Amino acid sequence: MAVVKTLSNHFKYKLIQEYLDSCTIKIILMNTTFTFDKDAHATLADVTADQLATGNGYTQDSKTLANVSVSEDDANDKGVATWDDVTWTASGGSIGPTGAAIIYNDSAADDTILGCIDFGADITVPDSINFQLQDVEVDIT
Repeated sequence: MAVVKTLSNHFKYKLIQEYLDSCTIKIILMNTTFTFDKDAHATLADVTADQLATGNGYTQDSKTLANVSVSEDDANDKGVATWDDVTWTASGGSIGPTGAAIIYNDSAADDTILGCIDFGADITVPDSINFQLQDVEVDIT
């Protein structure tokens, strides 16, 4: 007989809700050589060497995610946090290439990483073009 442990969906929801209460959550763009390691990349200090350099419309550590919404997803058994879309506008040259974004808690003493968004391809944003990430979210399943 196997022993099974299962977290309630409401606990997952409350865990995210209470963690994010009064937090400043930021998002950064990573270079194309970056590969996220969920075990080794726990804090911003673990990944800063691979962040895109400031320039051409991208400024390191400057994008704060706005209007967090936390929900309980009983159909998919998870708690979910979502934010407004975030946009960078290339100016004076291109942004990137970039292959991923990191979401982190700027309010935490260690700048805890919440997660990584892998774009699945390298992206270069041409001058005067907007690069927008839509439906930015993290979940606990």
